[in-house]
Amino acid sequence: MSASLVLVYLATVVWHQVKPLPEGLNLAGPWRSATAVSFHADSTWLDAEGQQHNERQIFDAAFAMIERAEILVVSDFFLVNGFAGKGGDGHRALSSELVDAMAAERRRHDALQAALITDPFNDLYDGVQQPLFTELEQAGVDVIVTDLTRLRDPNPLWSAAWRICCQWFGNGHRGGWLPNPVGEGSVTLRTYLAMLNFKANHRKTLVIDGRDGPEALVTSANPHDASSRHDNIAIAFDGPAVGDLLESERAVVAFSTPGTPGWPTLDFAERTATLAEIRVLTEAAILDAALQMIESAREGDSLDLLMFYLSHRRIIDALVEAHARGARVRVLLDPNEDAFGRKKNGVPNRQVAWELHQAGVPVRWCNTRGEQCHGKMLILRPVSGPALVLAGSANFTRRNLDNYNLETNIQLRAEAQTGPVRTISDFFEERWSNTPERIHSLPYERYADHSRLRYWQYRLMEATGLSTF
Repeated sequence: MSASLVLVYLATVVWHQVKPLPEGLNLAGPWRSATAVSFHADSTWLDAEGQQHNERQIFDAAFAMIERAEILVVSDFFLVNGFAGKGGDGHRALSSELVDAMAAERRRHDALQAALITDPFNDLYDGVQQPLFTELEQAGVDVIVTDLTRLRDPNPLWSAAWRICCQWFGNGHRGGWLPNPVGEGSVTLRTYLAMLNFKANHRKTLVIDGRDGPEALVTSANPHDASSRHDNIAIAFDGPAVGDLLESERAVVAFSTPGTPGWPTLDFAERTATLAEIRVLTEAAILDAALQMIESAREGDSLDLLMFYLSHRRIIDALVEAHARGARVRVLLDPNEDAFGRKKNGVPNRQVAWELHQAGVPVRWCNTRGEQCHGKMLILRPVSGPALVLAGSANFTRRNLDNYNLETNIQLRAEAQTGPVRTISDFFEERWSNTPERIHSLPYERYADHSRLRYWQYRLMEATGLSTF
């Protein structure tokens, strides 16, 4: 009996590492022309006296897009909840603002089709009622909770056991005997067991169709109260790539809630002027694009990386090799110091930074004070030819880039002197170099950690999936 159970367990481990992905995932969309591209950022910095300042652009732009919607609005956000928020402490009730904006627009236009796609963490894996979802449904907005069981398992040592013993029991809203990990009240043991699978629909996208035609926004930011002080980035765009993004969201709906009514087809007007080219990338296609960018960097080319979590071994090796070829590589990382009021130990970024520093790659830290440097963006500016920008939801980790989480990035291709690329380049330069009145970053030595124990802890966690990054 025990031998049979071990065989079932091992077979479950293997199958849920290699099983086919649902149709439409791991998308590498074609290059599409765009006539309007804009960059938005949420920024936090210190002035010369040490006073912290905040500037928020992303969700103001997103809510303005929703107000322009008349035919369709589809949002896909990982975190939409008020858990762990600190109202009045520089935080903003973004979850309620998103819900109010979508509900108001749905009531304003009878023919508008509206949907929120999201992750089951927002109701603690069906362990609590989420009033924000109820409000949307009452306004006629579809709420689609992603079926994570259809995805592969990044934490197979635990998830195989969970699939065999526990997933069949569902969950309940009436509470349990364990403390809620992110709020008031209690939850069941089943909530904790589901949480340990460490996987998510981590996408952050918005598509609308309205009076100005189809528009989209891809971002690293969540409309999440406790995340509202984080630094983040976003790119908004028009053109046929918006249709590719919408198709990538149809794929999530198709395997999560089969039978959901379809959305209208987007209509793209003929436009002659092209500002840039955009393509949509999801899941492991993001890794392929990142490696192509890094591996193409040659002597004299500029390669800048802003990243919340950096741990993927292929990315790290490629950065070191690009530096050795003579490319100007700069890496700006979150110090992994804070997470919603809790102190962290710096894993994995400080360990990866040590490795890069030893190889001669310049590394700096975002100057955080409780918030997170949550942006995810790679910029390649070659000596000749167009610049490339890769930006969106994906951290550069195994979980985010190896077909475990759902992720969405876009890749932007344009001449270095075009408006969007100049804005993005200036954004990174200001954070890297600082100004007397805007201290965004700190030198490598500020958070340097040369502990071999923690380095091998990172390597083990990255290899096995026994981690939250």
